[in-house]
Amino acid sequence: MKKIIKGIGKFFHHIGSFFDKWLISPITKFILRITDLFKDNNKGIDRFLSKKSTLIVISLILAFGVFILIDQESSVMADQYAEILYNQPVSAVYNEELYVVEGLPKTVDITLVGEKRHIFLAKQSPSKGVSVDLTGLSEGNHKVTLKYSQKLKSLDYKLDPSVVTVTLYPKVSETRSLTYDILHPDDLDSKLSIENVELDRDDVIIKGAQYKLDKVATVKALVDVDDIANPKAGEIELKKVDLVAYDTKGKVVDVEIVPTSVTAKVKITSPSKEVPVRVVPKGNLATGKSIKSASTSISKVTVYGSEEAINNIEYLPVEIDVTGLSENKEYKVTLKKPIGITDISTKTLTVNVSVDNSITKEFSDISIATENLDSKYKVQALSEADSKVTVVVKGSESVINSLDATGITAYIDLDGYGVGEHEVKVKVKGNDLLVKYSSKTKKVKIRISEK
Repeated sequence: MKKIIKGIGKFFHHIGSFFDKWLISPITKFILRITDLFKDNNKGIDRFLSKKSTLIVISLILAFGVFILIDQESSVMADQYAEILYNQPVSAVYNEELYVVEGLPKTVDITLVGEKRHIFLAKQSPSKGVSVDLTGLSEGNHKVTLKYSQKLKSLDYKLDPSVVTVTLYPKVSETRSLTYDILHPDDLDSKLSIENVELDRDDVIIKGAQYKLDKVATVKALVDVDDIANPKAGEIELKKVDLVAYDTKGKVVDVEIVPTSVTAKVKITSPSKEVPVRVVPKGNLATGKSIKSASTSISKVTVYGSEEAINNIEYLPVEIDVTGLSENKEYKVTLKKPIGITDISTKTLTVNVSVDNSITKEFSDISIATENLDSKYKVQALSEADSKVTVVVKGSESVINSLDATGITAYIDLDGYGVGEHEVKVKVKGNDLLVKYSSKTKKVKIRISEK
């Protein structure tokens, strides 16, 4: 306890020494000097100021005054705050019909410095924001100063950036044709399809600097499936469809488009068709084996998709891997959607495959057909042997015995061939997909000429 009391005593002793050294003693010396000046002229004042109690009182008054002065200064400094207003929009005043401005930042940061209450009021008070006056400037580069309109003059502010270099280009305009793109098509119900989109105009006007207009390759209306509320079959009208200009690489070009949006009529349909399923074996069975039968748990499915895809599909292929297969097997198959088909009524099915010993059989004098020949050409076999082939079929005995030549097609694919003589590979296909087809003659010679 004595140590504590002794420590407290030392603490107050140090405080007293501090005030005596830095405040009372200097002020006392100052008063004594004044006394020396007046002691010859006024002994009464001298006696008054010479009293110890008088000196102590005056010293305390002066010390208190110094304390108040320092406290006020520190309060003023403590009340200074700084706050940054981020991403404040910048506006420009200029002739928008004649010029295009580039280089002007869309936003700047503003640092406000002042008392906290003033900063609060500034944030709550309406302001015209950051602006720059470009009126009177001509075509070319110009260094301009941004200005911030604030009503409270008690605040200091700093813009970042405050000075920028802008370029004024003459504004030109051109007419461009308008097309459309469909956004988020996969969000549409898989049983629905967009058959057609009709826009309320065929062309638009683009405005901007000439070098920007030269970059524009196409202007498109962006028809967004997500903007269609409760899509269903029928015609739906979408208003205020946004327009965007693109360059040859598909990047957006910043130009003014007039009008800024269009109205689109979207025709939604639900094309469907019932088609049979057909098993398509992939790979080679074990040696001497062929597929006798391949039955499916369902024989038909309904497919949905585009009108073109629906019209072109004749059956739905069901692929199974029969590589090395030597005995009967059951397959669980997930159906795949062909190109253009968006949905299938049944997603999975079962295929039961029966395996039998294989035999071969030959069909002679099968005429060779042509496929994918350009319409401006005609084709001729160079010899009789080049016009017909013998086809070898391999499969289960029961399947092979039921085949006839009418279900077999030998052909040559002439896609990409032009005028002249060519040696072309012979291909064979048949109606029964459980059978392997091949031609004994691998290549034939033909002549292509113009009609």
